[in-house]
Amino acid sequence: MSQQRRRWDVFCRVIDNFGDVGVCWRLARQLVAEHGIEVRLFVDAPAALARIEPTLDATRNDQLVEGVRVQRWGGPRQERSVADPGAVVVEGFGCGLPEPYLAAMTGQHPQPVWINLEYLSAETWIEGCHGLASRHPRLPLTRHFFFPGFTSSSGGLLRERDLFERRDAFRTDMGAQERLWRVLGVTEPEPTTLVASLFCYPNAPLASLLGAWSEGDQPVLCLVPEGIAASALGEWAGGAPPSPGTQATHGRLTLASIPFLSQQDYDRLLWQCDVNFVRGEDSFVRAQWAARPFIWQPYPQADNAHRLKLDAFLDRYTEGLAAGATTALRAFSSSWSNDSDAGAYWSALEHVRSELSGHAQAWAGRFAALPDLAENLVKFCSHRV
Repeated sequence: MSQQRRRWDVFCRVIDNFGDVGVCWRLARQLVAEHGIEVRLFVDAPAALARIEPTLDATRNDQLVEGVRVQRWGGPRQERSVADPGAVVVEGFGCGLPEPYLAAMTGQHPQPVWINLEYLSAETWIEGCHGLASRHPRLPLTRHFFFPGFTSSSGGLLRERDLFERRDAFRTDMGAQERLWRVLGVTEPEPTTLVASLFCYPNAPLASLLGAWSEGDQPVLCLVPEGIAASALGEWAGGAPPSPGTQATHGRLTLASIPFLSQQDYDRLLWQCDVNFVRGEDSFVRAQWAARPFIWQPYPQADNAHRLKLDAFLDRYTEGLAAGATTALRAFSSSWSNDSDAGAYWSALEHVRSELSGHAQAWAGRFAALPDLAENLVKFCSHRV
């Protein structure tokens, strides 16, 4: 196979802030670093990618970053042709491919392997759909649906080969931890302080949780990335939305606004915290690899489909967890994703936090010997190129 035909093209359309581009960027980097594949990443909003990859210049249309060729594109309606489709074409989350690019794919011999990378779900139905082929309605092209998931019958989860080693090394490296606190612009808290990271959607019941923390017995330091639920936090604190480097203390709670972090520093933040509140997909997966207790808020959907996704995940995640801890985790998670009184369930969750910590470590360890999503994807495509 020629070098050009070894190349993969990954297409990403930024729909919801950073989740889509975060997943595509991690995948592209891993394909280059661990599988020796040349990758072009087409992204319609380089500015979003630059927030999580600071070395990228959002004003440039074409650049090489971390070994990945990053190119700006105009979305699925783009009329400008993209020459030389790669041997594999990954359509991130059904973002759509431009007609000129599809036409170029039909002229390749052999034709590219076309992958539709789906959203992550723990629902059992994805296992019957994973890997299925679908013919294009007009063109002689076949698209394969690739579902990330939690079992060997799915596509797996994104996880770099050395991730757990880097995580564990960080937790024994006091110098690395001190550097992280400097990046965050926050003074390292006392050991008795509960440290929480907060990454949520605007509809999360923040006031209820913050009230419970401020009135609780234990001091809490809540680290909030810039721009996350800013208006709600400002309203609760009785002032302007927080900006990086600012802190507000109410009772036992200190709210600290931190800069928006690169993916690497965000991983370190998750490793450092006692509990992590995450949302969407990318931070959700990274919280699991952090092996710390976490609360997931799935992307809110009008038809309540997010409740089904949350329940399906908790069904899997709580296997082997003690009944009391399962009840506390389910109750809090449900309230957090349904804009209800989450603060009322915090005390019960905090009471079982040590059990949740042990379970989180065991859960992450279960995946250590399993193939990750990039590896599964490479194997899937190698048989079809």
